[in-house]
Amino acid sequence: MTSAERPAGPLLLGVRHHGPGSARAVRAALDAASPGAVLVEGPPEGDALLPLAADEGMRPPVALLAHAVDDPGQAAFWPLAAFSPEWVAIRWALAHDVPVRFIDLPAAHSLAMTRAEEQAEQAAGGDGDGGGRAGHGTAAADCAGGPSGAADPSADPSTDPTSDPAAQAPVDPVAVLAGAAGYDDPERWWEDVVEHRAQDGGPADPLAPFAALAEAMTALREVYGDGGHPRDAVREAYMRIQLRKAVKEFSDGVAVVCGAWHVPALGARTTLTADRALLKGLPKVRTGMTWVPWSHRRLARHSGYGAGIDSPGWYGHLFEAADRPVERWMTKVAGLLRDEDRFVSSAHVIEAVRLAGSLAALRGRPLAGLSETTDAIRAVMCEGSDVPLALVRDRLVVGETLGEVPDTAPAVPLQRDLARQQRTLRLKPEAQERELELDLRKDNDAARSRLLHRLRLLAVGWGEPVAGRASTGTFRESWLLRWEPELYVQVAEAGTWGTTVLSAATARAGALAEAATTLAEVTTLAEQCLLAELPEALPVVMRALADRAALDSDVGHLADALPALARTLRYGDVRSTDTTALGEVAAGLAERIRVGLPPACTGLDADGAEEMRRRVDGVHTAIGLLSGTARAEADTDGLRERWAAVLHGLAARDTVAGVIRGRAARLLLDEGRLGEDEAARLMGLALSPGTPPPDAAAWIEGFVGGAAGGGMLLVHDERLLGLVDAWLTGVPADTFVDVLPLLRRTFSAYEAGVRRTLGELVRRGPAVGGPAAVSGAGATAPGFGPALDGARADAVEPVLRLLLDLPTAPAAGGAAPPGSTGDARTAENTESTENAEEPLGATG
Repeated sequence: MTSAERPAGPLLLGVRHHGPGSARAVRAALDAASPGAVLVEGPPEGDALLPLAADEGMRPPVALLAHAVDDPGQAAFWPLAAFSPEWVAIRWALAHDVPVRFIDLPAAHSLAMTRAEEQAEQAAGGDGDGGGRAGHGTAAADCAGGPSGAADPSADPSTDPTSDPAAQAPVDPVAVLAGAAGYDDPERWWEDVVEHRAQDGGPADPLAPFAALAEAMTALREVYGDGGHPRDAVREAYMRIQLRKAVKEFSDGVAVVCGAWHVPALGARTTLTADRALLKGLPKVRTGMTWVPWSHRRLARHSGYGAGIDSPGWYGHLFEAADRPVERWMTKVAGLLRDEDRFVSSAHVIEAVRLAGSLAALRGRPLAGLSETTDAIRAVMCEGSDVPLALVRDRLVVGETLGEVPDTAPAVPLQRDLARQQRTLRLKPEAQERELELDLRKDNDAARSRLLHRLRLLAVGWGEPVAGRASTGTFRESWLLRWEPELYVQVAEAGTWGTTVLSAATARAGALAEAATTLAEVTTLAEQCLLAELPEALPVVMRALADRAALDSDVGHLADALPALARTLRYGDVRSTDTTALGEVAAGLAERIRVGLPPACTGLDADGAEEMRRRVDGVHTAIGLLSGTARAEADTDGLRERWAAVLHGLAARDTVAGVIRGRAARLLLDEGRLGEDEAARLMGLALSPGTPPPDAAAWIEGFVGGAAGGGMLLVHDERLLGLVDAWLTGVPADTFVDVLPLLRRTFSAYEAGVRRTLGELVRRGPAVGGPAAVSGAGATAPGFGPALDGARADAVEPVLRLLLDLPTAPAAGGAAPPGSTGDARTAENTESTENAEEPLGATG
């Protein structure tokens, strides 16, 4: 296009944010007009960052992040994808060596205005949703004319277009235009009139679509005014001022890329004085700005960001596909489903393409859109099921693309230190959720664990620990990792504690220790400090721990605090950390719990008894860890015996709740401190006719419920199973309904195989004296022999010793002294034996 053909005045290119059709049209218009300068809707503080858009290390989606320097949590994002018209305009200008600038209201004003609005809401008694904290920049939130998903005024007959604009609901101009064209879906209308036209090669005049869209927006704004966006008047006044400056500097060779909703306002004739009057007195805050990676998944969210789109992966495909977009899309889907081991052939792809085209023709659409391709994929490739279709939507329609920014982009010191450690540890941030297994005996995995624990202490939620599939011990950890763009704001907030991850975590741990109000909070913090390896924070935490422990006399609080403290000592033993002081505090807590627990277990209701049962379990496990901790110098030699005496007292005390008495008996039985005959006697007493059925059911729950291996205990001890069976059959009918929920809760926790075996044993009827007393061929239950097969059991022992790395069994006649095997085990062997104990019992 020659200068004579170019329209007079600045070239206003109204677009829909994140629209691939608009992006193509912008590129074609800029190629045709060759402007001398490009102005883009966005915060002017980002002008200094624009050259980074041409860096090879910059890969969209990315976002401009602005935050208040005095409160990093007060932040806003301006996301840009590869198919965003603004991104295309910026890249075009940089590639053609043309000046490019942002002209929207500065972030310094928009953040301050958001803060003022929140404060006003709180002062008025509102809940204050904190939309400005780590939210999305409203300065970038208007797609082709306002927030996506906003109410359509044309859909409500009671809406008066001439009423006060401030009272109107926000207008979605795309929805209004789609409704006027007879469409019930704005996205489908936009695809038909913009995206599909671009796929067909576009119009002959590259500026024609912008002229038509500007005319439509002018008509809408004559009816709806500012469309319910009161801040738009201020933003548009600032943009007009910047446009005047650019025109004065570059004459008429200026192109403006902005939301189509703003085009009529930018072309309106107003005076400079009037525009400056609108900007007078605006609040201001000091801000920092940088580029941060964004994700397609975050683009698809509507919360806080009005230009959120439903299908960024699909839009990205439309923008990248030079031709035959439907065929290429079906090929992508087929590849994904094949990777998930689903049978999808080339014939499926061909048929899906044909069906999508037929659906488009039936629905009167120029080309197949997302709805047609989705219906075709469901019918042909997914066999009518929505389960694999959900995978297609998650991985392709939305997508898991995470952008990248170059290292030269500005960042807070803490972010730079985190990025350095991520590279060193080969721990790349990814948008896709993934599980990470760590072996803490390996230096790199141990360093990864420290980093993740330090970030958790700083409230940067990159990873969450989960139960591992292989081990629950201290040498292994499992994490669920997922990087979200908002984490950059959390890192910026955490930067107030220090310039490195280590110094920031240490400082925050000390602050949390001083602010803690309960003993459990401090013990949990001590565990976190040890996991994160913060030696400088431990003295502060230990002082707080000693102070809280001395003042807290509630047995429940002490019992809640002891497990975390015992785990801390165990981790210290494994990680070679000096935890002498922790050991002394833990031993003191254990003794105080031992003395105060029996009185605390009396006079409890059902909920209180269940809570105390959980605490008894925790204390029992903690005392086991304390007794086996080599580095704790406190006197714990007789602690286990004294605790066993407490359990004996609880098991025999009638005033203690049944669930606690049953659990105490079970713990003693598992420890070998209660004989099988004595256990049967206690069960017989608990299930005697004089015991109320609810109390008896609670005893059963405590004895065989909840704890690992409860069902296997009944499988292998038919006397106990017979007692339970006899009691259950003797419960009166009017009481049975009352105890049934408790019994169902107890037995439903067993694995299906255990329940099936118990059913077989009950149907056969327990044999007096156990399975060995059953005689006669076929008299035993399926899968059970008449007695223990010693030869087969002995054959398994060498394999188990090899798997557990235990010493070879002594030769026949040379019995090993008691405890010699246990003494030879390392900490991990002890852990492995504990983990394997239940499966061994199940196999036996």
